[in-house]
Amino acid sequence: MFEQQGQSRATYGARLLPQLAERLTQEFGRGFDARNLRHMRTFYQAFPIWNAVRTELSWTHYRTLLRLDNETARQWYVNEAVSQNWSSRALERQINTLYYERLLASQDKAAVAAEANTLLAPLNQTPREFVRDPVLLEFLGLPGTGRLLEADLEQGLMDKLQAFLLELGKGFAFVARQQRISTESKDFYIDLVFYNYLLKCFVLFDLKTGELTHQDIGQMDMYVRMHDDLKRGPDDNPTVGIILCSQKDASVVRYSVLNGSEQLFASRYRLVLPSEEELRRELDRERASLMGQGEADRPA
Repeated sequence: MFEQQGQSRATYGARLLPQLAERLTQEFGRGFDARNLRHMRTFYQAFPIWNAVRTELSWTHYRTLLRLDNETARQWYVNEAVSQNWSSRALERQINTLYYERLLASQDKAAVAAEANTLLAPLNQTPREFVRDPVLLEFLGLPGTGRLLEADLEQGLMDKLQAFLLELGKGFAFVARQQRISTESKDFYIDLVFYNYLLKCFVLFDLKTGELTHQDIGQMDMYVRMHDDLKRGPDDNPTVGIILCSQKDASVVRYSVLNGSEQLFASRYRLVLPSEEELRRELDRERASLMGQGEADRPA
């Protein structure tokens, strides 16, 4: 920065970096080519306070973080990568799938505003802040078109459990697949069961490869009630149910027990990763819908 006279770019930078790279390579060996020097310069501009740099992250982590222009998002990813022990590949995947933006869009209007105002303040630990929509399952490598069997989707998630846990977010631990819960006369099987140690509750997943129906919602409502009655411990919070479906109709959500519920949710999944622009448009629509719902629920 001294050579740049305080400017973001030196007027002679096109000549300076190759010359500096050549001198540093002669003195210190490999690793100081012009491209790496550009990364180092950008790193200094993004993280000028050396004792604020997290030593738990590698240079590859930081090179990935430098692609972010939003300083708040960048610092959030730094904190999450450290606390969740993300590999550089996991960090890149979360950035590419707009994980931070989806976290904000998954909340109601008040929570979004609070997050925007307090920047990196911890989120309130309620199920609504933990549930992702959409859930991106591109890591399964399953076809994005044609009929997909629910058993294939379930098997794919089990085969890629670590990646699925990464997509779900903080605090999830796998409990069971096809967990049986029984009444006096019938047995029922829940597709996937997790426990979230931050929420201190069980989280049930019902997998639906078609469009969400009111029968699906009623079934999950029953599963949650039965699980609370039969499996929930005295120190556990109420069970959360998530229906993972390929499509959901807004009217079905609005006129069902999903509307405003803190225990029942429906999330869409995507098997093919959309482009960043497509995903941003989808998040903008979701955010607008949540804000509109907040206005509608406000007393006149």
